Amino acid sequence: MTRFHSNTQRLIDYWRELGADSRPPRREAVDPSHFARLAPQVFMLGRIAPGLYPVRLAGGLVTELHADPLRGRNLLSLFRERDRFLLQTALETARRRPEPVVATVQAVTEDGAALPLELLFAPLAGEPERFFGLYQPLAMVSRLDERPIREFALGALQGVGPANEETPRLRLATLGGRRVA
Repeated sequence: MTRFHSNTQRLIDYWRELGADSRPPRREAVDPSHFARLAPQVFMLGRIAPGLYPVRLAGGLVTELHADPLRGRNLLSLFRERDRFLLQTALETARRRPEPVVATVQAVTEDGAALPLELLFAPLAGEPERFFGLYQPLAMVSRLDERPIREFALGALQGVGPANEETPRLRLATLGGRRVA
């Protein structure tokens, strides 16, 4: 089982508690007072169509890291072009299953300073469609020296949930000297 930062895991657990019968929670069920300490790191995305995920709300840390409120910006525009399709595929899969997905990224400034982050994307039920998320720094934010994030470089994507648990490994067996499985 993969271990995420405790804040990321806390919001994954919160999302699971709100959901019922393998369904994602509804947007109106999310109560920021239940994670007030993390509110500056939280964001909300809309989903207009595959590949169009406008930022609806962004906490103080999120806007500070980008030096931009981000409202209305397509989330995919924050990623390197070569990473956008992978993230889009992960978000669409997370929406259909429904399960959260965690992206491990490098947040890069104009002059190349980098900050590792976990980005949580958790789908919410209802119309219009939404994703609830978290920016979780994995190092001191001061590494950016107050320079805004220019783009994200995707490191890894991990679905979170039963459909993504590791399956048993196939083992080879022999019978009379012949491989049979």
